[in-house]
Amino acid sequence: MSHDSRTAPRICPLCEATCGLTLTIEGTTVTGARGDRDDIFSRGFICPKGASFGGLDADPDRLRVPLVRGDDGELREAAWGEAFDRIAARMPDLVKARGPQAVGVVLGNPNVHTMAGSLYPPLLLGALRTRNVFTASTLDQMPKHVSSGLLFGDAHAIPVPDLDRTDHLLLIGANPLESNGSLCTAPDFPGRLKALRRRGGTLTVIDPRRTRTARLADRHVAIRPGADALLLAALAHTLIDEKLADPGPLAEHLEGLDELAAALADFTPEAVAAACDMDADTITAIARELAAAPTAAVYGRIGSCTVEHGTLASWLVDVLNILTGNLDQPGGALFPLSATARAPRAAEPGTRNAAPGKGFALGRWSSRVSGHPEAKGELPIAALAEEIDTPGEDRIRALVVIAANPVLSAPDGDRLDAALADGLDFMVSVDPYLNETSRRADVVLPPPPPSQSAHFDFAFNSFAVHNQVRYTRAAVPLEDGRMDESEIHARLILAVSGMHGAPPSAVDDLAVDTALTRAGAPKELAAGLTGESGPERRLDLMLRLGPYGLTLEQLLAHPHGIDLGPLKPRLTEVLRTRSGRVELLPDPIAADLPRLRRALGDRPAPLVLVGRRHLRSNNSWMHNVGSLTGGSNVCTLQIHPDDAARLGLADGDTARIESSGGGIEAPAEITDTVRSGVVSLPHGWGHSRPGTRMSVAAAHPGANVNQLLDGTLLDPLSGTAVLNAIPVSVTPAH
Repeated sequence: MSHDSRTAPRICPLCEATCGLTLTIEGTTVTGARGDRDDIFSRGFICPKGASFGGLDADPDRLRVPLVRGDDGELREAAWGEAFDRIAARMPDLVKARGPQAVGVVLGNPNVHTMAGSLYPPLLLGALRTRNVFTASTLDQMPKHVSSGLLFGDAHAIPVPDLDRTDHLLLIGANPLESNGSLCTAPDFPGRLKALRRRGGTLTVIDPRRTRTARLADRHVAIRPGADALLLAALAHTLIDEKLADPGPLAEHLEGLDELAAALADFTPEAVAAACDMDADTITAIARELAAAPTAAVYGRIGSCTVEHGTLASWLVDVLNILTGNLDQPGGALFPLSATARAPRAAEPGTRNAAPGKGFALGRWSSRVSGHPEAKGELPIAALAEEIDTPGEDRIRALVVIAANPVLSAPDGDRLDAALADGLDFMVSVDPYLNETSRRADVVLPPPPPSQSAHFDFAFNSFAVHNQVRYTRAAVPLEDGRMDESEIHARLILAVSGMHGAPPSAVDDLAVDTALTRAGAPKELAAGLTGESGPERRLDLMLRLGPYGLTLEQLLAHPHGIDLGPLKPRLTEVLRTRSGRVELLPDPIAADLPRLRRALGDRPAPLVLVGRRHLRSNNSWMHNVGSLTGGSNVCTLQIHPDDAARLGLADGDTARIESSGGGIEAPAEITDTVRSGVVSLPHGWGHSRPGTRMSVAAAHPGANVNQLLDGTLLDPLSGTAVLNAIPVSVTPAH
């Protein structure tokens, strides 16, 4: 380290693990990143993504100034003032002429990795008053939000496995050794699973691939893709049928237990065995092991969410935790309590039950073209293209895209790409790159690199396996010519709402005033808030109103975080159902079970496709970092040796893959880590479209797996695109 080097703490923003980093900085350049050994949550753990922080931060392809489309149709660099002038001149008039539903908003995965992406989009949606909201959730986690909403009355009340205290962990559709965890914020997930094994615990993994996580397991079962809900239903049936179900103290908070038993009566191990391609005795054994464990937790993720019965599978995960008495119990699955959460609710007077809440409703409105019901205020992102290119009243004519690349991440990118090019009157993109989607925008607003931004995890602290709170200010000053991401969002809100020219602080002042009103707190509290910026003042307020009564000053005094203790039972605090109880068999779930029953008789396709995660990647937005290319982070079609021999494919041959949405080509990787009858391609590739400025990604483009999908196959309850267990044909390319 040179004499002018320094170090700075920084929470890693590159995946859901939220590890603490120690950055080495030369001048204003990040030259290294290592795990922060003093971080109270991650204790020095780091993965390849975190180690690449400097490379991503200094990527020469990152945009530094706005781009505005000129009269010649080409994007050119522009001053910040000109960019916001253009938005203010177009968007309010369009909304006035066409109505608020003529505007769509798309929010991508990286939004939850930044303070600005968490704080400002709700204000933008309030300003635009549009119901045409599309997010990455309907490509990923929406089934879990919907099932939690139906069970607990709150779509954000998602229990997480108590990894550090459980005796038995059942993972289905999850590969945390490569994803680092999802809807379960757990730095060093690998170390936590190894610790489970060392203390004599049991790890069971259900996955059609022998992943790194599966190789660590006591029992790995290679289920037929898409059969997750059938297996989980059979496990629940077995617990009930063999009188192994014992909710324990949960019983007084449950509604519908008898109805649940009747609803699952047909899903015996013998009935589901063929569809799951599992032995019935194995299913029974797994159920008995769950029931016999002193504590246990069932955890399902994207592999069990992005299938035809994703919401049912997500519901059944929690049904199993409830039936075994492990929901809301140490060592089971508990509800984290973040430092910025709403204050806990009191129990019903005179009882231990929760007070009745507003409950959770689906389908409060529907999409214009196909009539897809909304879920959690969102429409399926798979329907975005048709909402743009289908004529009619309320057709989307303007789009605001924030940190999203749906041309790659959503089904049928070719149709969406054409819709963005020809079907819109105006488009704004907030993105650091000119990627496959932002290249179609009329205005591109680039946020600064992460080293120049403060960081707080509003979303992921709500899914943390240990209650804690950490905040880091920007590690280096904002570069000349850059604009802080929070200011970009604030000015965008002002521009679209007809308040262009007002100070950005007006947006934060309004947010503070609204928060105080909703909390019933005195308005005088605003004068005592500290912080160097609007976002910091808002954070300070949320901490003060939160369950621990913390302040921003306390966080700044503890740069490596504050330990708030292990997860604790708090079910009655989170319940928002109308009954004030856990509603085990909600009407939408009961209405969807016949569809699952019909799947018992389905004949499986000869060959189906599943996705896979890479430790050195995160969807489409990290493929331009040179240090993360190569190794296992490649876009290959994994195929079992028996299937390869049958199809005439040799390792490295180019394979042609076709499905309902079209065809793509990818190199074949012959491996027995994927079961026969299954092929696997990673998500987020296909960087071959012209007009982008991502040189590393373009040099290693890969194939866009989502082009195999036409966007019509969705989980009906959540609107989530079916990305796994897709029937495909594979042939040698000619």
